[in-house]
Amino acid sequence: MSHRSFHQPQMRGGPQMTAVSGQRPVAADPTVAGQAAEEDLRALFGQSTAVFASLAGPAHVVETANPAFFATIGEERARTGVALVDLMPELAGQGFIALLDQVYRTGEPYIGRDVRVVVGTGPHAREAFFDFTYEPRRDAGGNVTGIRVIGVETTQVKHAQRLMTEHRALLEQIARQAPLTEVLDGMARCIENLAPQEVLVSVLLADPDGRHLRHGAAPSLPDFYNQAIDGIATGEGVGSCGTAAHRRQPVIVTDITTDPLWDDFRHLAGQAGLAACWSTPILARDGGLLGTFAMYHRTPRVPQDTDLALTRIFAGTTALAIERHHIEQAKVAAEARAKSAHDDLAKALRAERELRAEAEQRAAAAADLAVRMRAAAAAQAAMPHPERCQLGGTPGCAAPAEIKIADSWGDSAWGCPAHVEEAILNVRSVFIASEELGGLATYLNR
Repeated sequence: MSHRSFHQPQMRGGPQMTAVSGQRPVAADPTVAGQAAEEDLRALFGQSTAVFASLAGPAHVVETANPAFFATIGEERARTGVALVDLMPELAGQGFIALLDQVYRTGEPYIGRDVRVVVGTGPHAREAFFDFTYEPRRDAGGNVTGIRVIGVETTQVKHAQRLMTEHRALLEQIARQAPLTEVLDGMARCIENLAPQEVLVSVLLADPDGRHLRHGAAPSLPDFYNQAIDGIATGEGVGSCGTAAHRRQPVIVTDITTDPLWDDFRHLAGQAGLAACWSTPILARDGGLLGTFAMYHRTPRVPQDTDLALTRIFAGTTALAIERHHIEQAKVAAEARAKSAHDDLAKALRAERELRAEAEQRAAAAADLAVRMRAAAAAQAAMPHPERCQLGGTPGCAAPAEIKIADSWGDSAWGCPAHVEEAILNVRSVFIASEELGGLATYLNR
């Protein structure tokens, strides 16, 4: 991190170290007093969780340091008599050595609050945060001879603050009904950024029957891997996730290369560069299976308490997001069914109105036909005509003939009112004949 990320120096003058309550009286000789103060500091910070180191000269040679200091920088680098920049070369590029030079040159202490530092290099590098002080050491003449480094690591507090911020943002996404894929993808990336060591997060979603798991989110896993496990069955021995879903319990596989649960997927995991997988079932409030939440690692790893806590928090958040999604899906489906039922009802009502209108039209037409038939029967009553109905077909009809009808081909016949109405309604181009004009003439001159 560049020097610009540090807090502004808080310089102060006057005595550089205050007395520690209960310490032994300081000798009058300044040299003896200085030695006694160093001994007090070493005793005070010897077993403390605060880091302490005493640096000498302009090269900042590590004269002494407490176990917490060496635990912080790595036990493999635990030695004294070496310049700090040689012991921790990564500090030079982050501005810390320049700050030591400044304190040594000016004699003014420096206080940093919540300062980010990358400790280590390569795959062993880790991010940490510290509150620390650089205090100048002086000889009997008041000349600066070295610097005391006192610090308290605030990494866990910083990560907790970041966790709370990210978690709150996820809850806000869920509350505003953001798409589930967006929520899950954001959550996976959040965890990957928060975890102190590299982790690859995967979320699989259970089918409604709980028998298969589908891809939900895995932004850092290879596409070929996600495609291969999309739709895997839930069951004993189906990797970490399939087994966790089957057991409804967390499954911690610390070494994929030797664990029998991964027999069928070991080659696939090797292709993806995966060496450990911790999977937790995502359960609904009623105990139903919603999916699995998995944390993959590229090296064999045993989970720490912080890892398990992170898993519990986000497995619960994932359950909330999935359940909210299911509720919204059910709501949309119910609204669609209601709309479909409403549309069907409206269609049935329209059909009913159309049928009623058609029936009314037919009734009106029938009434009109009845009137015309009565008028025709009255007009044709005195005309010569057969005694019996001619429209009865093969069985015949014994009813009196009353009305004459004709068609467009010039055929005509006399019939009873019932058969005349039937013929007019069912035979095309049949009409009541006019004796004055004749049936065909009536048609030709219509």
